[in-house]
Amino acid sequence: QVQLAESGGGLVQAGGSLRLSCAASGISRTINVMGWYRQAPGKRRELVADITNSGGTTYADSVKGRSRISRDNAKNTVYLQMNSLRPEDTAVYYCRVVRDLYVYWGQGTQVTVSA
Repeated sequence: QVQLAESGGGLVQAGGSLRLSCAASGISRTINVMGWYRQAPGKRRELVADITNSGGTTYADSVKGRSRISRDNAKNTVYLQMNSLRPEDTAVYYCRVVRDLYVYWGQGTQVTVSA
């Protein structure tokens, strides 16, 4: 059974930093894409950043230059370093993993940025 264990969310002041982690277990084959999405109250879930197993990355325009996604393939873990956080970054952040045709989601971790 695939499980995604997210950690690193919390409350931070504007301008601060957070590092989110997501460890995937129960997956025996190579994970194609690992990434993070977020959903703010009343808004649709949106891509924050993702990374392929060869290291290709995609970032939302809203976080470019402030965030860095990385992964450890040996540990099936993806990291999202977020800097210069803004109140508009407040959302539930979800880990998403794609293996072949299967998509798995984490349960989400709350990130709250105070002004």
